[in-house]
Amino acid sequence: MVTSVNRVAIVGVGHSKFGDRRDVTLPELGFEATKPAFEDAGLTPRDIDFVSVGISGVWYEDFLPAVVVSEYSGLAGKGLMRCEAACASGSAAVTSAYNMVRTGASKATVAIGIEKMIGVEPLTMMEVIGRAGYYLWEFHNFGMTFPGYYAMHATQHFHRFGTTDKQLAAVAVKSHKYGSMNSNAHFQKPITINDHLTSRVVAWPLKLYDCCPVSDGAAAVILASEDLARSLTDSPVWIDGIGISSDTANMSKRPDYIGLQASVTAAQQAYRMSNITPNQLDIANVHDCFTIAEIMAYEDLGFCEKGKGGPFVEDGQTEMGGKIPVNLDGGLKSKGHPLGATGVSMMVELTRQLRKQAGKRQAAVKNGLALAHNVGGTGHYCYVTVLRS
Repeated sequence: MVTSVNRVAIVGVGHSKFGDRRDVTLPELGFEATKPAFEDAGLTPRDIDFVSVGISGVWYEDFLPAVVVSEYSGLAGKGLMRCEAACASGSAAVTSAYNMVRTGASKATVAIGIEKMIGVEPLTMMEVIGRAGYYLWEFHNFGMTFPGYYAMHATQHFHRFGTTDKQLAAVAVKSHKYGSMNSNAHFQKPITINDHLTSRVVAWPLKLYDCCPVSDGAAAVILASEDLARSLTDSPVWIDGIGISSDTANMSKRPDYIGLQASVTAAQQAYRMSNITPNQLDIANVHDCFTIAEIMAYEDLGFCEKGKGGPFVEDGQTEMGGKIPVNLDGGLKSKGHPLGATGVSMMVELTRQLRKQAGKRQAAVKNGLALAHNVGGTGHYCYVTVLRS
């Protein structure tokens, strides 16, 4: 019986190399993340009560991939849940693991985010991800692709607010700069504004360097109740607030395309639960599957006024040393976007930032507050999580 409400801390984190990981199987990739997470926490699989696995894809030979991943990491026999929320599947897994500890049902849980996408035939991948909306109306009738959805947002943002190609390029250049400092990132080379502006068009106005890559990768976080966390570490990172929202499947039912309402709603919930404002945040990781998505996230999360996201990044406000550093791990754009892994990867990065373990990518941590923003589809799901050191 659930009898209490507990504070929940992240006590262990682990992360695989993102990129082309055809050198390992799916469960081996998961083990690359869980092994260091257990070592970081000072726990073993025997100490875990519950496992949640964020994995979104339908392209696996195993129909029950969460079971295979969990078993290979020594977690067979534990409570187990597979979580699917498209690109936000990792955050759904963290939330499930969090709820088990918060309610007192578990003392220690692990959330694993994982995806292997490389190796799937490109046209198949385009079709599967293109169905991430309302299949019969948008994909079947009009052939919408995932870049097409965000291109629709970009064109309206350009029209309404004067957002420019160079402002999108500023996002890409920033992402690749920090990705080049992250040994786990898929892309590890800086790019220039000109590289972006001269790259080929994918879905106008989005070009090649506006788009995140298809990647393989895994990440893991171990969560613990307050009493256990304090016995394990002097520097727990608390999950302080969570907001969860969604939106219509059919994009034509939305009033405009200048932002994602699910992001606005989830952020407001998380700020309210944490009793903070966005101005108090030290650092954030936002869902930048496309450069326009990062600009809209600045506005939806309250980092700047609506319509000011382009100048905000162009002025360096989301760089290290700016008003709020964003995606100092390279983000989805450079680190990579293995769908189910992304939300957990954000938690790993922000935990290391709050612990001041991020090396040359370390942000200034004054208030001990960080935010993870993870979107599924085109705002079809959204999870916003506030972490506190």
